[in-house]
Amino acid sequence: MNDDLEYSDGSTTVSQLKALVESFVTERDWHVFHRPKNLSMALAIEAAELMEHFQWLTLEESEAACDEPEQRQAIEEELADVVCYAVALANAARIDLSRAIAQKMKKNAVKYPAPRAPTAIDRIPGASAGAGGEGCRSVGDDSGKPG
Repeated sequence: MNDDLEYSDGSTTVSQLKALVESFVTERDWHVFHRPKNLSMALAIEAAELMEHFQWLTLEESEAACDEPEQRQAIEEELADVVCYAVALANAARIDLSRAIAQKMKKNAVKYPAPRAPTAIDRIPGASAGAGGEGCRSVGDDSGKPG
């Protein structure tokens, strides 16, 4: 592993992160364990560990947790675990992450076009629809009219 590099989102490439994870795995001879099945399960487990930091918190409390130094450190570490397993899975499955993400975002743009995407207020039953939004219907409302 190259500890001499300064890593930050603004200067580190996906290739560098993939190489960092690959180097870590190779140094420990973990390739025998790093198979897509195992990595996908490990990724799900780490995602659950990340969710534990926000379980039972209100939206405001979850945002505040990200600003409290001790909680932020724990959240960063769990998020890093999730991303490391995602990168390890991409390495093991020979997936070009940049291409896969770009293609998925393109697909999402078709599925969720920006002008029609609902705003947060559109999702609240009884709230007035935002500009261009259709609102939402309350559970059990079969009138067919926007909320």
